[in-house]
Amino acid sequence: MIRWGQLSLTFRLTLLFSVVSTSVLLVLGVVVGILVEQHFQELDDENLRARVAMAQQLLEHSGGWGEWARMESDASEGSMTGELSGVALVNRQGQELISLGRVRFPADLLRATIKKATATASWVDQNHQSWRGMAVRLSSTRAAPAFAILVALDGEHHVRFMHEFREALWTIMAIAALFSGFLGWAMAKKGLAPLRDICRQAETISAQCLAERLSSTDSPPELGEVVKTFNGMLARLQASFERLEAFSSDIAHELRTPVSNLLTQTQVTLSKSRTVDTYRDILASNAEEFERLSRMIADMLFLAKEDHALVIPNPETVNLYAEVYALFEFYEAMAEEKQIQMTLKGEAMICGDRLMLRRAISNLLSNALKYTPCGGWVHVFIQAEQQGVRLIVENSGEPVSAEHLPHLFDRFYRADSARRDGGEGVGLGLAITRAIMRAHAGDVRVHTDNNTMSFELHFA
Repeated sequence: MIRWGQLSLTFRLTLLFSVVSTSVLLVLGVVVGILVEQHFQELDDENLRARVAMAQQLLEHSGGWGEWARMESDASEGSMTGELSGVALVNRQGQELISLGRVRFPADLLRATIKKATATASWVDQNHQSWRGMAVRLSSTRAAPAFAILVALDGEHHVRFMHEFREALWTIMAIAALFSGFLGWAMAKKGLAPLRDICRQAETISAQCLAERLSSTDSPPELGEVVKTFNGMLARLQASFERLEAFSSDIAHELRTPVSNLLTQTQVTLSKSRTVDTYRDILASNAEEFERLSRMIADMLFLAKEDHALVIPNPETVNLYAEVYALFEFYEAMAEEKQIQMTLKGEAMICGDRLMLRRAISNLLSNALKYTPCGGWVHVFIQAEQQGVRLIVENSGEPVSAEHLPHLFDRFYRADSARRDGGEGVGLGLAITRAIMRAHAGDVRVHTDNNTMSFELHFA
C-alpha cells in the first residue's frame, strides 16, 4: 500500500485542490437546491393563501355552508378549483363537511387545524401524486358548523422541475470537479517547475565542481529559502572537502619525510656489514623517528575524535596558577638556555580536564619559547571576569603577518619558512589547543602587536 508520504507533490496538490473545490461545489449545490425548493414553497404558499382568501370570501357571501355545498356539482368549472386541486371545509372534530376536487387531505393537516390557526404541509398520495396544502382556521362565519378551510395545490410540476434541476446541477458539479482537478494538476505542474529546474541544476554538481551554486533568480520565495540553504550546505561541503584534501596532502607530506629517512637509513645499513655500535646508533636514530611518527599519529587521532565530538573531558577543579607554575618549572631549562624571562600573574579556579588543559597551555608555552628570541620574555596572565576566565600567553619577538593569523589553528599550517621549526614540530600543537578548548566549551584567540604575540584562552 502506497503511503501518503510516498506520493508525488503534483498528485498531492492536485488531490487536495480537487477535494477542496469539490467540497465547495457540493456545499454550494446543496445550498442552491434548498433555496430553490424554499422559493417554490413560498410561491405555493402565497398562491394557497390567495385561494384561502377567495374561499373565505365566497363562504362569507354564500347562503351558509349548505348553499356553498351546492357549488360542489359544478366545482370543476368554477374559480374555486381552477388552478387549485382541491378545497375542503372541516368541523371542529376534523371531519370534512365539504370537499371539492380530487385531493384527499392528510389527517395530520386536519389535526393541525385544531391546534393552530394556519398550517402547511407537503405530501404524496397513494397515486404518487405530490401536493402542497394549507389549512386555515375560520373566524366567525355564516357556515356555523365549518371550523377550518383547507386548500391544496398540485405540486407535481415543481417536483419534476426540482428533479431535473438537481440532475442538471449534479452533472454540472461533476464536470466542474473534473475540470478543477485537471486545472489543479496543471497549476501544480506549473508551480513545481522551478523545483524541477533546481533538481536539474543539482544533478550537475559533483565532487569535482563543488564550487557550483544553485541559481535562485527565478525561484519563488519559498524555494529561494531552499536554494539558499542548499547553497550553504554546498559551501560547507566544499570547505570540508578542501580541508580534507589539504589534510590528506599534509599528512602524506609529513609522513613521507620520516618514512623516507627510515627506509634510506635501513637500506644503507643493510648494504654492508657493520659493527654492533653502529647498529645500535642506527636503531636509536630509527627509534627517534618512530617516536615522532607515534606522536604525530596520536595527535591526528585526537583531532579526529574532536571532529566527531568523541573527546570527552573528565571534569575536576583545576587551579590554573598551579598548572602554569608547574609548566614553568618544566620549561625552565629551555628558558635559561635562551635567557628568556618568564612571569606569571593572577590566579583562578575552573572546572575541566586537568591533563587536557595542561596540554593546551603547554602547547602555547612551548610555541612562545620556541619563537621568542634570546633575551626576550614570556608573560602569562590569569584574569577572572564575570564572563569567565581568561589565560593570556604573551611573548616578545617578531609577530606573525596578519594574513597568517586566521590559519594558525589549522592542522599542519606553518606561517612562513622563516618560522618553520626544523625539529620535531609538525604543525598540530595549536590545532590541538583549539580542539581542547572546544571540548571545554571555550575558545582560543590570537593577537599581534608591534613586537608581541598574544594567545588567549577563554573559559566560559
